[in-house]
Amino acid sequence: MASVASPVIFKEFCPLYYLLNAIPTKVQKGFRSIVVYLTALDTNGDYIAVGSSIGMLYLYCRHLNQMKKYNFEGKCESITFVKLLSCFDDLVAVGTASGRVAVFQLVSSLPGRNKQLRRFDVAGIHKSSITALAWSPNGMKLFSGDDKGKIVYSALDLDQGICNSSLVLEEPSSIVQLDYNQKVLLVSTLQRTVLFYTEEKSVKQVGTQPRK
Repeated sequence: MASVASPVIFKEFCPLYYLLNAIPTKVQKGFRSIVVYLTALDTNGDYIAVGSSIGMLYLYCRHLNQMKKYNFEGKCESITFVKLLSCFDDLVAVGTASGRVAVFQLVSSLPGRNKQLRRFDVAGIHKSSITALAWSPNGMKLFSGDDKGKIVYSALDLDQGICNSSLVLEEPSSIVQLDYNQKVLLVSTLQRTVLFYTEEKSVKQVGTQPRK
């Protein structure tokens, strides 16, 4: 007689109240009280990054139990995607609802690491909401995708403080996921998945049938 599988029970093992309590539920803008919504999340062994509807990035350091805040200058707009990377320096990329992309190079207390917070901007290419971000393992390349199907490649020189960006691919539907490894960018859209070979600048579709 076949045994009956026991039902799967989902359980929240560790409510992150220490994290949530460090993020305000409302902020004051002039005479208005604005509710803060949490809109994006990424984690690694060192940090928990949380994007918000007020354009503020909340970055929690897991080793020091400290919360830091980073924001964009100018218009207050919702953060739609965040992506952390730990390489020689700790980096976090942030995308917004209007298509702004920024990279924050974080301060480290370790010898030989970055001692001053720096920000790099991917300017003027995306015009719509950022839906995906992907790093190369060494932090020298960042790929960003938006809901109009544009994919932008940004080359970062952290030593010189330079970020050069260019449009590398346009898909007919929204980008939903990006992943990069060894000169190949995996691109998933609402309609299909392709492999983009960054050296040859060629595209190979995964599968033959479009998504419905």
